[in-house]
Amino acid sequence: MDNNMEYSPDLLTLIDEEGAEHQFEVADSLEQDGKRYMALVPVFDNAEELLEDSGELLVLEVVEHEGEGYLEPIEDEELFNKIAGIFMERLEEEFDFIEE
Repeated sequence: MDNNMEYSPDLLTLIDEEGAEHQFEVADSLEQDGKRYMALVPVFDNAEELLEDSGELLVLEVVEHEGEGYLEPIEDEELFNKIAGIFMERLEEEFDFIEE
């Protein structure tokens, strides 16, 4: 085993409705009931942005359309809570979550 291996995060750039780009790290992904989901955390350019961040985990569904993969919000609140809960359990060792 190579002890000199470097960690390289899986990064995605998402574009919002206004055309602004936002970079995220893929924290986790999973398949549930035949669908695929991703949990993303924002990547910041400087410490000031990091301190201002709310620390929310972005949970999205991976949707295929005409051979292309897209990330979309989970519209069903019950499904969202179920998937977010799974991610929270899986990621609690890596991140400190604060219940609101």
